[in-house]
Amino acid sequence: MIADLPPLNAVRAFAAAARHESFSRAAEELHVSHSAVSRHIKLLEEHLGVLLFERRVRQSILTPAGQAFYEQVSVALTQIASAAASLRQGAALRKVTLNVRPSFAVRWLIPRLPNFMAQHPQIQPEVVTSTQYPDPARETFDLVIRRGRAGWSAALQPQRLLEDEMLLVAAPALLHNTPLASARDLGRHTLLTSRTRATDWSKWTAHCGLAPLGSPPTLQFDHMHFVLQACVDGLGLALCPASLLGKDLASGRLVCPLPTLHQPLPRYYYALSPEAGADAELFIQWMRAQIEQDARDNVAQVPVAP
Repeated sequence: MIADLPPLNAVRAFAAAARHESFSRAAEELHVSHSAVSRHIKLLEEHLGVLLFERRVRQSILTPAGQAFYEQVSVALTQIASAAASLRQGAALRKVTLNVRPSFAVRWLIPRLPNFMAQHPQIQPEVVTSTQYPDPARETFDLVIRRGRAGWSAALQPQRLLEDEMLLVAAPALLHNTPLASARDLGRHTLLTSRTRATDWSKWTAHCGLAPLGSPPTLQFDHMHFVLQACVDGLGLALCPASLLGKDLASGRLVCPLPTLHQPLPRYYYALSPEAGADAELFIQWMRAQIEQDARDNVAQVPVAP
């Protein structure tokens, strides 16, 4: 029977073309040229002695023989893929793919990952960063974390994870040289901003009932984690979500000079991919435990009940 097998690369090309009813789209899926798919299918037709496709100008339609062959071949290819996946899963670490924004990855998630890996050495976290909301129909992930409820794919069910608020922070050395006793002193300082959160200062002053800041000196960076590094280095004042402060307040690297002036922010939500397994649920449990520990350590984070 094995000696009677048709060329397997040709079978794979045929299955892709049959699924899409297009040689061009099959070529895109397989990362080969249109002519390569055409040659594979011609070779397969010659091997089988039947015509598998009716070629039209912009579409390739399965013949009755091609349809019958595809129905059996697609099942066989699925079985082969499942067998390979089972072997890989048994031989390698279990993987959980996390889709988060870059600043959340740098400032919250990555510093805590060694703790998760020490507790669960059999699970390998894979961190993917994006500013967009992922769609499980186009992207592969187990767990996604974003702020707010708007923008989510209809295929996902976001669940509450973490409350957040905006705080004013500065390096102690900066305030030693240029004190900040009240909001009136803000104009004496350079204000740090990020391109991704360009309106934070105006929203914060409006929420806190402060007068507009006018045109103080500013420094702008691409992302929030660069702003925080500049703040730690004493380059100016920063407005930062409490969720991204990590241990900076607890360690004294940063201080909050005007603690009564804070602004609530949309909470963080998480969602599991429809294909996510028990390991993704375990990761969420670990995150909740970390958030609760941070709240006990007074790191300005508030857990949300499930």
